[in-house]
Parts: sequence; C-alpha cells; structure tokens
Amino acid sequence: MKPRSRTAGILLTSSFAIVLAAVLIPFYWVVVASTHTAKEIFGSPPALLPGGHLLANLSTLQTDAQFGRVVANSLLIAVIYTVCAGVVCTLAGYGFAKYRFRGRDPLFGLLMLGLVIPTQVTLIPLFQLMAELEWLNTYQAVIMPNLALPLGIFLMRQSMAVLPDEFLDSGRMDGCGEFRLFLKVALPPMKPSLAALAIFLFLYQWNDFIWPLIVLRDGASFTIPVALASLQGVESTDYGAILAGTAVAAIPMAVVFLLLQRHFVSGLLAGAVKE
Repeated sequence: MKPRSRTAGILLTSSFAIVLAAVLIPFYWVVVASTHTAKEIFGSPPALLPGGHLLANLSTLQTDAQFGRVVANSLLIAVIYTVCAGVVCTLAGYGFAKYRFRGRDPLFGLLMLGLVIPTQVTLIPLFQLMAELEWLNTYQAVIMPNLALPLGIFLMRQSMAVLPDEFLDSGRMDGCGEFRLFLKVALPPMKPSLAALAIFLFLYQWNDFIWPLIVLRDGASFTIPVALASLQGVESTDYGAILAGTAVAAIPMAVVFLLLQRHFVSGLLAGAVKE
C-alpha cells in the first residue's frame, strides 16, 4: 500500500503543479508584456523577461483613457454594488430560508430561473427602462439592475437554512424584534458566507463589460473593461498599454481575495451539509 500511496501522492502533486502553471503562466505573461511595446510583444522570440516601457504604457493609458479616473470609477461602482447587493441578497436569502409564506417555493424557483436565462435576453428591456428613468450614463444605471442577483440569493438562502430555528424562536420569546433578530442572531454566524458573497459580488461587478458598455456614454464615467476596450483602434492598437491596464486591474481583485480568502472556502461550503 505504501508504494501505491506514494505514487498517488506524486500524481496528485504533479496535477496540482500543472493546474497552478496553467493559471500563473498567462498572468505572468500579462505582467511581462505590460512592460514592453506592442512591437516587442509580438516579436520573435517573444519577450519573457520584464522590459522598460511600463511607465510609458501607463502614461499612454492616462492620456488616452483617463485611467486614474477610470480606476476610481470602477472601485466606487464595485464597492457600492457589493454593499448594496450584499444587503439585498442576504435579506432575501434570510426570508426564503426562515419565513414560511404562501408561494415561497414557486417564487424561489422562479427566481432561480434567472440562473439559466442568458444576460443578453434582458439587455434591451433594461436599456429601455434606464432610458425612461433618464439614468443613462449614470452610476445607478450600472448598479441597480443586478442588485437581486439570483446566485447571491441562492448562496445566502442555503447558508441561512443551516441556522437552527430554535435560535430565532428563543430570540422572539425574549421580545427581540424581527430586524434585530436578523442583525443580532442570524447574521453573526454567517460571516464566512458573507465573505464569500462579497468576493463574488465584487468580482462580478469589477469584471462586468457588456452592461456598462451599453449604458455609459462619457469616457470620464467608463469602468476599466470599457476603457480598455475603447483603446482598440481600427488600424492600430497599443497592446502594451492595454496589457498594462489589465495588470493594474488585477490588483484590487487579488487584494480582495487575499483579505477574505480564509472565509471563502468555508463560506461556499456553508449549507452544503445539513445536520
């Protein structure tokens, strides 16, 4: 059994190493390419070591796309969306998990249909609604339509379902109001799930491209994906500047994940096993 266990350990370690390389090599190439000119990026042999054009590429980004303003826009939108959508998804998940009302299960099933409906199907109606509300080219047009995200509600509903009903009943017997019961009894054990939800919501909004592209008109209000796409020209494209912006855009995502990583796995597994 020992040789078999050793062989299995070697195969498992090798598999992890291959997966890790597949993830890190593209990211390494983006970082290296962001320090070169477009000619050097597509040269032969390809550049595998950092160059000396990072500052020039960042300067091009600032000149052509107001990149400092764009990064601030993305951070503001992503943070506001994460907070607001987190509140909506948590309250909705709590309601579906702990309150019994007529039509609860069909309503939850209808909500889950949002997971299988392509986003492109809703773009035209949502655009018409934003136009009628005169919200085009505003931050609320980017934030508001996706606050009740079906996957976020499903995650919090599954997490809240594990919380024993006896805890809530005990609080009600002590005279605790429903909102205070939610804040003081239901919410504290959900910290891992809230961390997982925050990571998911932040990355969802930070990487969103299609919807901000449709509703944002002014370059000063663009988010990072839209601003980088606007740098692609008809005759020529400065890929060094685009890749420099891509590398910068990855920094906030890495920071958010590193800050909340110890809660991430346990938050995703919350509700997977119900005692």
